[in-house]
Amino acid sequence: MAQVTPKSDYQGRIHNLQKDMIGRYYARLTAAAEGKGDKAIYMLISGNPVELIAAFDMIPVYPEVNALQLAVKKQSLPLILAAEEMGYSTDNCAYVKADVGMYFAGRKTPFATIPEPDLILCNYVGCNVYLQWFEHLAEYSKAPIYNLDVPFFRTPGPEPLEEDLSYVVKQLEELIEVLERLSGKSLDYKKLQRIMQLSGETGELWSDIKKLTRERPAPFDAYFDSVMMMAPLYCLRGTEDGLRFFQEAYKEMKQRADNHEGPLPQEKFRVVMEGPPPWPFLRQFRDMFSRWGAVAIASTYSTVGGIWEFGFRHDPQHPLESIARHMLQWNVTNRNFIQRYKQIKDYVEDWGADALVIHSVKSCRLFSAGQGDMRDYFTKQLNVPTLLIESDLEDPRYFSEAQLRNRVDAFFESLEHQRTLVKK
Repeated sequence: MAQVTPKSDYQGRIHNLQKDMIGRYYARLTAAAEGKGDKAIYMLISGNPVELIAAFDMIPVYPEVNALQLAVKKQSLPLILAAEEMGYSTDNCAYVKADVGMYFAGRKTPFATIPEPDLILCNYVGCNVYLQWFEHLAEYSKAPIYNLDVPFFRTPGPEPLEEDLSYVVKQLEELIEVLERLSGKSLDYKKLQRIMQLSGETGELWSDIKKLTRERPAPFDAYFDSVMMMAPLYCLRGTEDGLRFFQEAYKEMKQRADNHEGPLPQEKFRVVMEGPPPWPFLRQFRDMFSRWGAVAIASTYSTVGGIWEFGFRHDPQHPLESIARHMLQWNVTNRNFIQRYKQIKDYVEDWGADALVIHSVKSCRLFSAGQGDMRDYFTKQLNVPTLLIESDLEDPRYFSEAQLRNRVDAFFESLEHQRTLVKK
């Protein structure tokens, strides 16, 4: 097997752009924590209504992102243990435990001090753990809480039920009243429309970028490298800064595609990835695939906050309905397994994948339950080679590098052997 090493200068320019933008975002968080900034609204990534928050000049704060950063910097385990000493079970979501531990340790992350919330906004989309997580944060912080109840996307067709759409829009109208009381000012509808326009243009560029991985070789890895673009998409969507970032990112990715440049010296296998990565061991995990020349040309994780590549765009002419559609139908966490199967099947067929890799998260049973059936569906009914592996997105105790490497190596050895037989 030829060893393949990622290029060290890959995406240097847009990496620096992202670093500068997110640095300014974290500086804003720290200023708020010091009582010198805007009001902070705690939210969740999946299908969030960040456009409404931006319209009131408030700061979106994402506990998931805070937990993720702690894991990447290998600072999560002491905080997880502290939460378990408080009574949280070992089976609880590790994101929750790391975030709760961080809250009681002074709300410090590697990049910023997190402000106390002025409002806990639980945009419940797909995971009932979110409800308990944010209710606990509200209890600890004594901040007011508003729960946005978003029904599952329950229809087989492209449109949500009209009553579901109306139900979510009514709640968004209530949320606007809450934000008006909190901010002391009325909603500027034209300002919201401009923010929605920026979100729509940003989503269009993100969709165009993701479709570039249909090229051979793919100009970037749609799992490991998408992470760098997901942060501006979710934290800074609806801003001029965010739009400029994606304009530059598209130019760079398009140039790479036109020049037939990929993230690896040689693209040998094209895979679709399901599930989030193990953040404390991201480099080791990536190396398990890159050494085989495996590039992710699509991933479900990159759609956890929204699915744009299948047509969704924020609409400035219908802002509340558009936000409601985003929450209801255009993010992977609010979809049932049949809809998730179709999304992955479209990736496999339209992006030209050789295999599916499922990374199951041990502490996230709600999302991971049923992935064994997913593997059987793709291997037995669609004849797509599928690898199912398990660790955790946050808790380092559940990561066994040697075991995972053996599983990954065996899988790609099998794929390589099958190709040899076909050539004969």
